[in-house]
Amino acid sequence: MPLHLSTRDHGFEDAFARLLSMKREDAPEVDADVAAIIADVRARGDAALTELTARFDRLDLTPATLAFSDAQIDAHIAKVPPEDRAALDLAAARIRAYHDRQRPEDARWTDPAGASLGWRWTPVASAGLYVPGGQASYPSSVLMNAIPAQVAGVPRLVVACPTPGGAVNPLVLYACRLAGVQAVYRVGGAQAIAALAYGTATIPPVDKITGPGNAWVAAAKRRVFGRVGIDMIAGPSEILVVAEGGQDPDWIALDLLSQAEHDESAQAILITPDAGLARAVTAAVERHLTTLPRATIAGASWRDFGATIVVRDLAEAAALTDRIAPEHLELLVNDPEALAARITHAGAMFLGPFTPEAVGDYVGGPNHVLPTARSARFSSGLSVLDFMKRTTVARMTPEALKAIGPSAARLADSEGLGAHGASVQARLDRLNG
Repeated sequence: MPLHLSTRDHGFEDAFARLLSMKREDAPEVDADVAAIIADVRARGDAALTELTARFDRLDLTPATLAFSDAQIDAHIAKVPPEDRAALDLAAARIRAYHDRQRPEDARWTDPAGASLGWRWTPVASAGLYVPGGQASYPSSVLMNAIPAQVAGVPRLVVACPTPGGAVNPLVLYACRLAGVQAVYRVGGAQAIAALAYGTATIPPVDKITGPGNAWVAAAKRRVFGRVGIDMIAGPSEILVVAEGGQDPDWIALDLLSQAEHDESAQAILITPDAGLARAVTAAVERHLTTLPRATIAGASWRDFGATIVVRDLAEAAALTDRIAPEHLELLVNDPEALAARITHAGAMFLGPFTPEAVGDYVGGPNHVLPTARSARFSSGLSVLDFMKRTTVARMTPEALKAIGPSAARLADSEGLGAHGASVQARLDRLNG
């Protein structure tokens, strides 16, 4: 059964601490297997990829067929119904418009010493997006990962997407086309991450890898980090709804279940000052679980990790929210802007009763790749900046070096770094000679 807590109860702090420390990553120990897979791909390249794809995805490929051809992509895209195409077009346009505003600006100025300082932004040279196959193949995730890279100006953008048993999702390929993806490779799992990180004869390596995946993909991303950049190691989905009395319990229940249906390890929490609303939402969740297509998954998530918390007031709700630091936060209150201003830690906020989190998953505009497992305390969702690098720029005039150089030489000497100090002092000696 889900937890039902009240801040007025004796022992609330202990119960809340247990809620925060729940281990929801229901993944087997896969690191040793992943290490072996990465080593195999590094050693044998395409041969390892094709063998592993045949073993895990029941699909026989050759180096020549690792990637979809343009003709194959066109044929699959032709199967996309017009209504689905229009919906994805709208999503892509809104995501691109939002992320266009994230592009950073270069800066350059002259300081009082006469030094010219600043920074400039440039995109990474290449990025690889991992897209899960099978039931978890989501075209919306393609857009959310690829469009920020495209807006950043990444010259080369590729996708690795397994097609188990040859099953292809045409919408995923259409999303790739919309987002400017240049190649779609039919490989998945740890072997795909290894190929993107280290390269093979057919798949050139990339500089940044993003995108969701299973435990093997997550473990592989951990192992290749440093060789390449990664977005994050995402855990199971989360939603926290803060609601005042008078809100629709059916709407809240559906919002909670919208994340619970992702994964049996997902977590859905309601915080409210109205105990009656908490009871009504719990009853509504149980009703909807009798009809949802993914009721088995959502029911397990709600049973094992769901919670309702009754608080004294919205100030207490805000404080608990910051301690939870949820991936998704809905504020179904009379003045959501005022409450939002009191909350610091959340991956994404959805303000007011007509902003369900599910809109954000598809067409809202902001990115749906968000920090989980309380990491919103120190990290942010995917953005254009994840595909760019900031390079600092400095230029000293002779006068600037004369003004600040002696301090540099002094500090170098104090640290025992003779060549550092000498490299500055040699220039000062010439200027002062």
